[in-house]
Amino acid sequence: MLYFGYGSNMCTGRLRARVSSANPLGKCFLRNYRFSFNKSSTDGSGKGNIENVDTSEEVVWGVLFELDPQQKHLLDRAEGLGHGYNEITQEIELENGQKHRAVMYIADSDHIDNALKPYSWYKRFVMEGAAQHALPPSYIKFLDSFADKADPNKSRDAENRAIKC
Repeated sequence: MLYFGYGSNMCTGRLRARVSSANPLGKCFLRNYRFSFNKSSTDGSGKGNIENVDTSEEVVWGVLFELDPQQKHLLDRAEGLGHGYNEITQEIELENGQKHRAVMYIADSDHIDNALKPYSWYKRFVMEGAAQHALPPSYIKFLDSFADKADPNKSRDAENRAIKC
């Protein structure tokens, strides 16, 4: 199955820690969507989310991964399917113009809070994943423009910082 990772799951090491079969196929983008860190999390931070917008000028860059369909339940659990995130399938486009339909997760409307900030360890996954897959420099700069905050739970912070992309 094909999966579009656009947030912390762009970090291949993080995604493989969740779904061992994750194989990156290349960077790609989704038209008519905008990225933000506005999905409310039970840990008090903002997680990555994409929202549909009316302009084709807006794109979300990410990574197309191939996953073993028998491991999809692992991704569903890690992403919180049914607990703040919904699954959708949309057409993404690779740099070479190839188009594919891929599964992705978006926040339920009642789990969106634009005042939230991501924890710095979470934003690190996004930034390192974007660099790992050589997303466009202007998009990496856009991702870096979001403010983050320190995680008050030091053990969770250390645990997540130990995961390498």
